[in-house]
Amino acid sequence: MSTESTRVAALTEAAYKGQALEVDRELYGRIGERTDGRTLVDSFEIPIRSGRAWTVPAGHVCRLLTVDGPQVGDLNIWNLHNPRERFWAARTRQLQAAHVTRFDRLWSTLPYLRPLVTITGDTLEGYGVDAEGGRVHDTLGTRCDPYVNRMLTGEDFDYHCHSNLVRAVRPFGLTEFDVHDVLNVFQCTGLNDEDKYFMKTCPAQVGDYFEMFAEIDVLMALSTCPGGDLSVPMWGDGAHDPVEVCRPIGVEVYRIDDELLAGWEAPGLPEYAGAHALREQPWA
Repeated sequence: MSTESTRVAALTEAAYKGQALEVDRELYGRIGERTDGRTLVDSFEIPIRSGRAWTVPAGHVCRLLTVDGPQVGDLNIWNLHNPRERFWAARTRQLQAAHVTRFDRLWSTLPYLRPLVTITGDTLEGYGVDAEGGRVHDTLGTRCDPYVNRMLTGEDFDYHCHSNLVRAVRPFGLTEFDVHDVLNVFQCTGLNDEDKYFMKTCPAQVGDYFEMFAEIDVLMALSTCPGGDLSVPMWGDGAHDPVEVCRPIGVEVYRIDDELLAGWEAPGLPEYAGAHALREQPWA
């Protein structure tokens, strides 16, 4: 391979690299696989077209399950003690991937920038890339919302994921301004030949799950998407109310045995001193 070809090939590799992005696969693999060392501390189902928020303490695992068949869920995550620190979909897309799976991490916003959770289980990990370029669990798209719906259809609908999440976080003192770009769990998406976002039918089956290890105390909120399994278009030709393909999503929270957590430490904040050169310079 020529020097120029080597240079071009290097530029098309992942742009972000470094030791800080490396994950202890032995540790997180152990947490995900040794399910005998767990204690169930919370369990519930989120009904169709609704949302719920719940807490997951640091060192615990949260599992999302398709209990009745394929269903897409829109996930938000915050630092439980400081909601200004929340999931950052765009940076996660750069640091990890546009579609995430086991051993990927979901990163928080500036100025905090640390992993909120690490993915420890994903029964759809083997889905890979389908014939149309679809992959699962995406950070590409964001939540459906009543504002776009009104713009596209001229009608109001109050049970889009944005609205479901707004209602879900109210008991925790959060508002619409705290709801943010999501991880689309169980959703199959990609970019077509026109570089436009597409959504395919969810491939999950009964019992599939997506599991996350909480690196710090977090508040999670999930909406069961009103598009259900997305087998029916939500807008455009062939669109109609797809309530018949809407299903609940199960949530389970587990405490992990201390033995399995050997070697784990909660992530700290960035070492950058801050101030962005706004402080007085020593030579001024």
